[in-house]
Amino acid sequence: MTAEILPFKTANGVAPTPENVTVRRRRSNAELRTREYLSDSEIDSLMAAARKVGRHGHRDATLILLGYRHGLRVSELVSLRWQQVDLKQGVLHVTRAKNGTPSTHPLRGPELRALRRLERDYSGAYVFSSERKGPLTPAAVRKIVKRAGKAANLGIDTHPHMLRHSCGYHLANKGTDTRAIQAYLGHRSISNTVQYTALAPDRFNRFWDD
Repeated sequence: MTAEILPFKTANGVAPTPENVTVRRRRSNAELRTREYLSDSEIDSLMAAARKVGRHGHRDATLILLGYRHGLRVSELVSLRWQQVDLKQGVLHVTRAKNGTPSTHPLRGPELRALRRLERDYSGAYVFSSERKGPLTPAAVRKIVKRAGKAANLGIDTHPHMLRHSCGYHLANKGTDTRAIQAYLGHRSISNTVQYTALAPDRFNRFWDD
């Protein structure tokens, strides 16, 4: 006895063909937003909004501050432990994801003050923890940054990786050496770093004399 192979049909009884099948694709970042970084003033607005929305305003604003100042990926933010933070010496031991190069970053006044308060308010192994003392999830961080962006009325669909891009853009805009930016962000290849120097507007400052 031979089994009969019937053509697959959709719920309305119509067999799918290239003409009647709609394939949904994920919209590219370029379609979602005009740029992938924020300016210094926009970062300030994002932090100010984070302090006002949600139940953990200081934690969320500190998360944005460290993500921006140290170019941290979302996975690096949620895995950050207090043992990587030396408040006495004022340094942050950064462990990079994606086979990135680890490094030691200085912690400045705003970061030290924010972290000291955070350490008092939250106990546990992780710097950015939930009410249950466990680490925040990447999804929770994405929600925090997106919600703060909406509250700040930035007009941009903000996401955590924009903090890392904003760090690179800020350093390049200051005229920081490309190799130094590469080391700071933990890039294995400098080709990942030149995207920031390419965006720096000071490259064109001497094009016109007026």
